[in-house]
Parts: sequence; structure tokens; C-alpha cells
Amino acid sequence: MKETPLSNCERQFLLKAIEEKKRLDGRQIYDYRTIKISFGTDYGCCFVDLGKTRVMTQVSCELVVPKDNRPSDGIMFFNVELSPMASPGFEVGRQSELLVKLNRQLERCLRNSKCFDTESLCVVSGEKVWQIRVDVHVLNHDGNLMDAASVAAITALSHFRRPDVGIHGEEVTVYGSEERDPIPLSIYHMPICVSFSFFQQGTYLLVDPCEREERVMDGLLMIAMNKHREICSIQSSGGIMLLKEQVLRCSKIASVKVTEITELIHKALENDKKARKEGGRCGFAESMPRERITVLKKQETPVETKDIKEKAKEIIHRAEPPSQLVSSPVLPAPGTGQVGEGLQNSWGLEEDEEEDEDEGDVVMLEKRGRRVDVVVISDSEEEEVVMLNQETSEPAPK
Repeated sequence: MKETPLSNCERQFLLKAIEEKKRLDGRQIYDYRTIKISFGTDYGCCFVDLGKTRVMTQVSCELVVPKDNRPSDGIMFFNVELSPMASPGFEVGRQSELLVKLNRQLERCLRNSKCFDTESLCVVSGEKVWQIRVDVHVLNHDGNLMDAASVAAITALSHFRRPDVGIHGEEVTVYGSEERDPIPLSIYHMPICVSFSFFQQGTYLLVDPCEREERVMDGLLMIAMNKHREICSIQSSGGIMLLKEQVLRCSKIASVKVTEITELIHKALENDKKARKEGGRCGFAESMPRERITVLKKQETPVETKDIKEKAKEIIHRAEPPSQLVSSPVLPAPGTGQVGEGLQNSWGLEEDEEEDEDEGDVVMLEKRGRRVDVVVISDSEEEEVVMLNQETSEPAPK
């Protein structure tokens, strides 16, 4: 399913607002949307909210055989999924251009930048190494997926703990979290992507574009940088040519944003570590309001049991007396009946037939084809049988 295209009026409105340095959500041109980081119950599960864009990342590991050219290095694998739940423009089982671009940019940002030690993932050289798998699921798409995915991926990797391993001869033993404490990954730095959108052939610049702004932009520049102001990767897309001054200007802005986001990640990790150490509620359970989904115990309301009779008399005295006649629903449709005394008859019978029933007469109708025979039986001594041949409007049964 394709996305609904923007109308010419919406496109002109967005471009006119950008020329006047105004945005739909009230932000300035260099402002980022609010970033919220939360963790799941297990290690390596991270949720990142960038405005209305929501991304979930889960990190897992397994023992595999290393590559032949790097026998003592671990393996890192990225997998990005764009679900139709996030946007109607995404299709299941189809690799779109956006999906391929997100995968490649994450690999350049995290794996090629050497942000963590891959040699520490080696268990037995040439035989067994740890393979770290990073699954990124887009839960809601409202623009700037790359920035949200990079923040979620590096935060989940920092939060992840792999099991401890023991080697006895040729036997490799993997210990659970109950036996030994899991081991965190060795991360050197945190590369984070910052996206810049250009309009009117590079005349106007916006930071952190939303979904509607991405539709009308002419080009996009993504810079992956750490807090040490080291550029890990840079990628430009679109049909625009950027000058050296524009790239330097974007890199200065990115250095400020990356520093702020890195401090936010460290603070979120420290809060989660403190909550887990104290044994309190942590992860997804902390963000879920208490007793909203399931209620295990009822809330008791204190009730005073003194002077009950006097209070009951006061309530009865203040209350209005009940009505003696109970209203009954009226069904005017023919063929329906009512039960009650003094109600209107709604069985569809005429008054003449009711009078005949009062006199004790019984009327029997027999329909034979197009003839109707009417037999009247009275209670008098003389019995009369009246045969009437009457043409009916109903057709005879076949």
C-alpha cells in the first residue's frame, strides 16, 4: 500500500512556513523533538521515543563459528523491520529502499566505526565466538527513523549483558544469570546519527525533520558523530549539491546535539542500574501505571457503622415516594403483544372479531388455493354453516 500523497496546498503551506522559519509542531529550525528512553525487563531491550516516532531494539547473542578471515573476532548482525503497524506505506516481506538505507547506515555507524571491542567476543579462536544480533523494530513512523534507530541501537548495546563462559579443556560451559553475573559489552564510544533536511536547493535547513517535512525536502544529510567530535560516518541523499561551509555548519550543530543525547543515554542507564540494584520496579513495568491492566486487590472504602438506623430514616424521609403505576413499554408494531392490565391491545385483531369472541362464537378459516372457506359455529341450538367463495389476492400455492 502506498502512502497518501500530499496535496499541492499542503506542500505550498509547508514550504512557505519553512521560509518564514516556522514548523508545524512549533519548534525552531535547530530544535530536536523530545527524546524518551525506557528499558524492558530483560537486558538489551530498549524503547526510544523521538516525538511520535517510536523504535524498539532487542539485542541477543549466540555462539557461532567465526569467519575464516577473522578467526578471533566476534560477529555483529543488524536487522531492521518496518511493520505496517508503524505506517501504511510499509509492506511485510519486502525490502524497500528505506529499509536497505537504514541497515547500511546502522552498519556504518556502529560496526564500521569500531565502537566496541569485537575481540572480547571470542571464546575459542577459530571455533566459537559470540554473534551479537541487533533487531530494530519500528513501532511508529513520524519521521527521522535513522536518528531514533541509532539511539535505540547504541543504548541497547550498552544495556546488554552476555552470559559468562567457562572453558574446561575442550568443553565450553555457558553459565546462566543465576550462576554467574552476565558480562557487559566493551564499548569505546557512542556514535549517534543527526539528520539535517534541506529545502529550496539547500537554501533552508532543518534539524530532526518530521514525516511531512521529509516529503517536501530536497535532500538529506546524516552525520554520525560521538561526543569527542569524531565523525564516524556521513551520508548525503537527494539531488542537491552541498557546499563545504554547509557541511561544516551541520557538523558543529551535530556535535552539540550528540553531546546532549549522550548525557541523556548515560543518565537513563544509571537510573536503570540503580533501580535493578535496589530491587525496585524497573524496565517496562516502571513505565506502566500500576493496577491499570489487571487489578489483584480491591480498594477498601471506610464505612462508619454508627447511627445506621437514624441515617437510614433520614435518607428514606428525604427520598421521593415511588410511583404506584409502573410504566410499560409500548410496542406499536403489529403482531406483538403486551402483558398488563389496562393496556392497549396490539395483536392486530379488529373490534368485530373481539365482539364475536365475547359472544362465544368461534371463527375458523381454511384457505384452499384461491378459495377461502369460512365456517361459523355458534353455541345456539341451531347450527349454521356458511360457505363463502371469495377470491383472494394471494396466489395459489404450487
